[in-house]
Amino acid sequence: MGSASLELMGFFLGLLGMVGTLVATVLPYWRTSAFIGSNIVTAVVNMKGLWMECVHQSTGTFQCETYNSMLALPSDLQASRAMMVISTVLSVLGCATSSLGMQCTVCLDGTAEKPKVAGAGGCFFLLAGLFCLIPVSWTTHEVVQTFYHPNLPTSYKFELGECLFVGLASALMSMLGGGLLCVSCCEGQDGRRGTRRPGGGYPYPDRAASFPRATPHTMTYRNPTLQTGVNTVTKTQTQNASHASTSSQSSFPIQELKKSPRHNAASGYDVTGYV
Repeated sequence: MGSASLELMGFFLGLLGMVGTLVATVLPYWRTSAFIGSNIVTAVVNMKGLWMECVHQSTGTFQCETYNSMLALPSDLQASRAMMVISTVLSVLGCATSSLGMQCTVCLDGTAEKPKVAGAGGCFFLLAGLFCLIPVSWTTHEVVQTFYHPNLPTSYKFELGECLFVGLASALMSMLGGGLLCVSCCEGQDGRRGTRRPGGGYPYPDRAASFPRATPHTMTYRNPTLQTGVNTVTKTQTQNASHASTSSQSSFPIQELKKSPRHNAASGYDVTGYV
């Protein structure tokens, strides 16, 4: 049950990491204008992202323009694009793979490959978090280093955007979720995972195993009708013999009846037809 809880927690953390990675990839809030020094005009806010550059004016106008050429972009921006897209794809693969290998699903149930599939989903989440963490850290370092550059004009200085924080949190959640899935996979390698027990198992306990089964006892069935008939015949013959013979010979017919195999068979008659 502990591994199932770890799997669910890891899956939901990986799912949140996938959503955050997608949001950080699409939105342009990677760099925002820095209002310092002579650049104190706050009427216009410039924002730069991986795919477009936007301008927000105080009048409420919001304009965005995508980059005209992909090959003319700086190499760090191209690498950030590629790694964020790869991170999103790996997160989607991690969600699909881990949902097949978790204990709460019926896919691949009863097979030894089920925990391995969950572990593969955890590895996808780990790689997705790593690919998301690299461009976010790279861009953060570049923005901080540019901001504190003494010879650079203030109009070229930017501050950290919201997407950098979202990307960092998404990378950490993806890596944490992948680690939990891998740990649950290691706990399920004892051979008991992935097999549903008849009459019990996840999510219900096996109640039949907790109660000892009673040992069956065999008992010979004696027909009360036949037994009554035998007793009646015995009494009648005993009374007739007592009137016809002396007291010393009155017990002889009773002993003969007790030794008779026919009456013994009738008294021990079984319902199945066997003595």
